[in-house]
Amino acid sequence: ALYPPEGYHILGDGGYPCLSHLISLITPYREPLQNASQRCFNLHHTKARSIIERSFGILKTRWRSLFFKALEVKPEFAPKVITCCTILHNICITNGDTMESEEGQLTDNDPDDLQVREPQSGEHTRDRLAAAVSAPDDDLPPDLRHHDYL
Repeated sequence: ALYPPEGYHILGDGGYPCLSHLISLITPYREPLQNASQRCFNLHHTKARSIIERSFGILKTRWRSLFFKALEVKPEFAPKVITCCTILHNICITNGDTMESEEGQLTDNDPDDLQVREPQSGEHTRDRLAAAVSAPDDDLPPDLRHHDYL
């Protein structure tokens, strides 16, 4: 996969296929879950996606003029725009320019509303990640130990 870099994954909701090629797109396990490892993985996946969605919600609120219309830049430049907005947001926070909480504006997708798709080639990657996040803390890879969604 060209993007994201090796060892990293894009998290998607159940409306997307679980993929490992051309991109690494990891989705939650579908119901009925087969074991505790899958339940644990889905819990962590949901927490991580929630944090990411809240972060994008904050950026969209602060930079309304950029994100509530089509971003008029080349696709390869869009990550730089988002990175710049994130840096500027952090500078604002550091200097006391905070925003009111926008809680309640973001909602999780209702699993019943999601389109069910056939399994794709990302399942083995998801299984490996599920085993990693289900392991005791001592067994977690160092890069996963300190995330607040685990």
